[in-house]
Amino acid sequence: MLAAPVNPSDVNMIRGNYGLLPKLPAVGGNEGVGQVVAVGSSVTGVKPGDWVIPANAGLGTWRTEAVFSEEALISVPSDIPLQSAATLGVNPCTAYRMLMDFERLRPGDSVIQNASNSGVGQAVIQIAAALGLRTINVVRDRPDIQKLTDRLKNLGAHHVVTEEELRKHEMKNFFKDVPQPQLALNCVGGKSSTELLRHLAPGGTMVTYGGMAKQPVIASVSLLIFKDLKLRGFWLSQWKKDHSPDQFKELILTLCDLIHRGQLTAPACSEAPLQDYQRALEASMQPFVSSKQILTM
Repeated sequence: MLAAPVNPSDVNMIRGNYGLLPKLPAVGGNEGVGQVVAVGSSVTGVKPGDWVIPANAGLGTWRTEAVFSEEALISVPSDIPLQSAATLGVNPCTAYRMLMDFERLRPGDSVIQNASNSGVGQAVIQIAAALGLRTINVVRDRPDIQKLTDRLKNLGAHHVVTEEELRKHEMKNFFKDVPQPQLALNCVGGKSSTELLRHLAPGGTMVTYGGMAKQPVIASVSLLIFKDLKLRGFWLSQWKKDHSPDQFKELILTLCDLIHRGQLTAPACSEAPLQDYQRALEASMQPFVSSKQILTM
């Protein structure tokens, strides 16, 4: 193994409240990049020196070395940045599929999302910009809000608003100049998701892929009836079950192409050596953290 991030889903898996739980004893970490050192005589898909990432969750990437079957791995180009390779298999894949699979979006259309500074959020901003879509990015208010706003706009965000601003009456004027979004991406739940729904265009879809507030999604009955809004969920592991390994490889190559073109970078990262895993795990669970912890081997 070369590097592996700490994602919220990794922590949920360790706590036992995730949709996929490995048999114990298990190694933590669902994502990362390794370099092939040696292969068996019947292996044809990978060779020593190749960079590889897990084909599925539950592989256990927080370790220095491992022996896997070639079916458990996908080759990635070794000329992309290490942090991009280590964070490629979960968040950017989730971002890309949610932008492509729920609404037929055209250049100029709007997408609204909360948790916009998360790993998925940063990927949504960049992939949407590459597709010619406008993003309305909701974040929690914080002391250094201008710094965060500038950083997200540098990634390609068109608009950055706080949760508090989204609740204000002035947002009606905002949508006179900006097309109402057909798609909302919800990673928070609770009041935040209710606000996203309020600003969706008639017939629009809100896709929930996380619940960081640990509160249910509350949808107004009148919005569901009179605006015909749709509520959907997305889980990458389920998408993989419904699609072939070749289709997942194709998705990875599409994202690598965006990386090569400079249209997709890794989220803001802080590297920590594997032996400092405890500090990295604690840091990953702090509020208002915009930097993803990456364990380096």
